[in-house]
Amino acid sequence: MQVARVIGTVTSSYKHESLVGAKLLLVQPLLADGEGFDGDPQIAIDTVAAGLTDRVVISSDGRLMREVLNSKRTPARWSTIALIDEPTD
Repeated sequence: MQVARVIGTVTSSYKHESLVGAKLLLVQPLLADGEGFDGDPQIAIDTVAAGLTDRVVISSDGRLMREVLNSKRTPARWSTIALIDEPTD
């Protein structure tokens, strides 16, 4: 699991059959400080109705992806598993 920020959405004219109907997000993994970037952006399946700039927890649990997408074979690796509340100071 890792914290990431949603930086965009992904559209595709052709998808693997397991991804049809799935909302794809472009997420940027963050360092432990919550500010710096940790590696390259990733594509994640949205399971929590995340929006642009939301901080989310992402997971690379393949078994979870197969269950969520109801597919024994899927190329999906990352998914959002939680929204992180932003402080409202």
